[in-house]
Amino acid sequence: MKVLFIITTDDGETIYNAMRLANVGVDKGTEVSVFMLGKGVMFEQSGSEQFDVMGEMNKFEGDFYV
Repeated sequence: MKVLFIITTDDGETIYNAMRLANVGVDKGTEVSVFMLGKGVMFEQSGSEQFDVMGEMNKFEGDFYV
């Protein structure tokens, strides 16, 4: 199966949860791609102590496009 995530927000909680789901897909053997568009390209500044966006990004082993 192939899955595409398109993230267009800079909301840390939304990005964190999308990337958690993307990581689960990769772990289950799904081919996952993530596209960051619009405000989504600001993902590096979107995290917080509660929502470790960069931690989830660093775990991700699929295709990633900004």
